[in-house]
Amino acid sequence: MADDKAKRGGADRALIALTEKYEVAYWTKKFKVTPAKLKYAVKKVGHSAKKVEAYIKLQKHRAADKSRIALSEAYEVRYWSKKFKITPAKLKAAVAAAGHSSKKVEAYLAAQKAAKKAKKKKTAKKAATRKKAA
Repeated sequence: MADDKAKRGGADRALIALTEKYEVAYWTKKFKVTPAKLKYAVKKVGHSAKKVEAYIKLQKHRAADKSRIALSEAYEVRYWSKKFKITPAKLKAAVAAAGHSSKKVEAYLAAQKAAKKAKKKKTAKKAATRKKAA
């Protein structure tokens, strides 16, 4: 995007010109990202500074809370449901029981699976004993 040096109004300030080194330096410092991340964000959402800022904040949020399950975010519910191979309803129940930590939820689900397996084994053993007695 060519930067017109004659235009210095609000519309020009609201856009990020990747062709200008000083602008790349300014925006990378402002958003606290590398030039490569800035260029990627501009490629994803366009040259609008507001859109780029929102995108970068979202990416930082996702990176910071990798071990925390936020049920308020639909993309996180989909991700964790797929990761644990359970339905969203079961994920919500597990988070309610174990808390928002992904490690605690994983441990809770593993314990439930082990308990279910032990119960199944116990009922199979009882059925075999009844069969033998009959």
